[in-house]
Amino acid sequence: MHRPTDSLVPGQTIGILGGGQLGRMLALAAARLGLHVHIYDPDERCPAAEVSFAHTVASFEDAASMASFVSAVDAITFEWEGVPTNALAGLARTPPIRPSVAALRTLQDRLAEKQRLSAFGLRTAACEEVGSPEELAAALERVGCPAILKARRRGGAGSGHVHIARPDDLDEALALAAAQPCVLEEAVVFEREISVIAARSADGQRTCYEPGENLHQEGILHTTVVPAALTSALQRAARFSAEVVLEALDYVGVLCIEFLVTADGLVVKGVTPRVHNSGHWTQTGCRVDQFEQHIRAVAGWPLGDTGRHADVRMVNLIGDGVERWAEYAVEPASALHLYGKVGVRPGRKMGHVNIVERGHDTSVPVQPWTSPLGR
Repeated sequence: MHRPTDSLVPGQTIGILGGGQLGRMLALAAARLGLHVHIYDPDERCPAAEVSFAHTVASFEDAASMASFVSAVDAITFEWEGVPTNALAGLARTPPIRPSVAALRTLQDRLAEKQRLSAFGLRTAACEEVGSPEELAAALERVGCPAILKARRRGGAGSGHVHIARPDDLDEALALAAAQPCVLEEAVVFEREISVIAARSADGQRTCYEPGENLHQEGILHTTVVPAALTSALQRAARFSAEVVLEALDYVGVLCIEFLVTADGLVVKGVTPRVHNSGHWTQTGCRVDQFEQHIRAVAGWPLGDTGRHADVRMVNLIGDGVERWAEYAVEPASALHLYGKVGVRPGRKMGHVNIVERGHDTSVPVQPWTSPLGR
C-alpha cells in the first residue's frame, strides 16, 4: 500500500501539547503502534508524563523550550484545546501540526465557531456577542430568557458559563462578562444530548463512531451510553454534520461534535478539537478506539475501523467517586481506567469505567459508516 511521504514510521515521535488524562491515553495508544510520545506540559507530575517517552516541563509561552520541543518530534498534536495559538503561529510547517493551528483557532473561539457552523448550514443556538457588562442587558433583550452566558474562549483560564433564569438576576453573569469576552446563547429546550466522535486523515479519509447519549451532573459529564436512543434518521444527520465540519475545516485528527436533540431536530451545542470524554466508550466498544484513531491521523496513517461490537456505558469517576475503583476492578463486565492524578478534589475527573451492557457477535463485522459525502 502506498504510504504518504510525511507519514511516521514506528520509532518516530509525536509531540503532544498538554499532559492531562487525554494525553496519557493518547500516549498509551501510540505505544501500542510502536510510536513514541513527547509531552509538553508545565506540570512536572501531569498524568501523561509517567507513560510517555519524554516530557518537556515548560510554559506554553516559553519560546526557547517550544523550539527545542519542536526540533525533537516528528509531528505535533494537542490534547487540550486551550493551547495558546500564538505560541504556535510562528512554527514552520514541518513537523506537521495536526489538526492545524487555523482549525484550532476557529474552534477555540465560541463566536467564530458558531459563525462557521452557520456558514456550513448547521443549526446552532441563537447567540449574541457580549464584549462587556454594559452589552449584556441589550444582548439579553435580543436573545431572551432563559439564556446561557459563556466565555468566548474555550479552555482559557477562568473559562466558564452562567445560566440566566431571569433578567433581574445578573450578578454572576455580569462578573463573567467583566472578566472576559463572552457569548450569550438562548437556552435550547431539548430532549437529550448526544455526541459524535469523528476523524479525518491527512489524505482526506473520513469516518465516524456511533453517537453516544450523554448525561451530565452539576455541569460535568457523568455517563455516556451507546447505543443512543435515536432514530436512524437522526443518527445519519449527526454523522453527516460531523463530516461536514471535518471537511470544511480541512481538519486532521479526531474531534467531537455535541448535539442537543430537540422536537425540531438537531442543534449543534459545540465542537471540541480533540479526543473527548464522551468518546471513552470506544476503548471497550470498538475495534479501534478514539485515541488510536487520533494517533493514526496525526501519524499520517490510514484510519481504523469504527465498528461497534458491544453496548457500553461509560461512567466518569469524579472526585471521591474514584474510591469505588476496587468495586469496578472485580466486575467482569467493567474496564477500569485510572488517570494517576495527584490529589482528589470535588469535580475533578480521576478516572472512568467502561461497562459492557451487551456484547455482539464479533464474527459478523459491524458495517462501518458510509459517508454521504463520498469518501
